[in-house]
Amino acid sequence: MTKRTKMPRVSIIIPSYNYANYIEACLQSVVDQTYEDFEVLVIDDGSADNSVEIISRFLTDPRIRLLENPENIGIAATQNRGIAESSGEFICVLNADDLWLPEKLNEQVAF
Repeated sequence: MTKRTKMPRVSIIIPSYNYANYIEACLQSVVDQTYEDFEVLVIDDGSADNSVEIISRFLTDPRIRLLENPENIGIAATQNRGIAESSGEFICVLNADDLWLPEKLNEQVAF
């Protein structure tokens, strides 16, 4: 993939705190979307596990960014940070322990 040159249609906000057991599958479900005009902002909320290490494996995809809170500030503040730093026309929030079916964004954007 090449570096993004235009604003994405959808911003996906994923707040994460100690979700090392789930975050890889979560991010893979986003990467596997049939709809591709999106950015992903994963905001690690001061995790004490190896979440950041797992998230970092996905940073070769230019649509994915990692933001790190130096300490745990809570899900609402973490989610709000992601929204503030997003650039998409639409915002989707995805919990770090959830998965999307491959057609999810395609169907949602069409709706």
